[in-house]
Amino acid sequence: MFTGIVQTTAEVIDLDHAGPGRRLTVRFSPRSASSPPVEIGESMAVAGCCLTVVSDRDRNLSFEVGPETLERTTLGSLSAGALVNIERSLRIGDSLGGHFVTGHIDGTGWLESRHDEGDWSRFCFRASPPLTRQMVSKGSIAIDGVSLTLVDVEAERFSVALIPHTLQVTTLGRLAPEERVNLETDLLAKYVEKLISPRERRS
Repeated sequence: MFTGIVQTTAEVIDLDHAGPGRRLTVRFSPRSASSPPVEIGESMAVAGCCLTVVSDRDRNLSFEVGPETLERTTLGSLSAGALVNIERSLRIGDSLGGHFVTGHIDGTGWLESRHDEGDWSRFCFRASPPLTRQMVSKGSIAIDGVSLTLVDVEAERFSVALIPHTLQVTTLGRLAPEERVNLETDLLAKYVEKLISPRERRS
């Protein structure tokens, strides 16, 4: 489980073929010197995707990315030099600063436009109706693993407002129009939709 509060960004070193999937390697540099050591088998959110650490060679962390993840997310299109958001999984006693994020990506969207006002920005994204159906204005969304508050939600688009800090410490500040992002809708919204969908079909 994660919160969508990005702890650092990491540079992609390699994305190699590994059986039916890929082996993703990133250079991990925690911002805090007191960060606990990374353990093999630990879960991390990489660009919002929950992945398992399979190797740690002097802070070069490797993850195995399966076909399902490659199909549903943007990870398969990464190349060396790209930056990804990193969040380590919650530990008992950690502060819950964002919202409940599972790291299970629901689909992708793309940046339609960004309006920068000084150090602040408003982004408008395109997404499919099955995803926007699980969004609500003032609700939560995880974009590339970053917990954000939804501003406006329409049938095939939504917007978010980004503060200077988020733009500086995550990959979202570098995002350009037409670039794809990983989306995870709010966990509670999924359950609500599951509950009301059968009633709608019967009416």
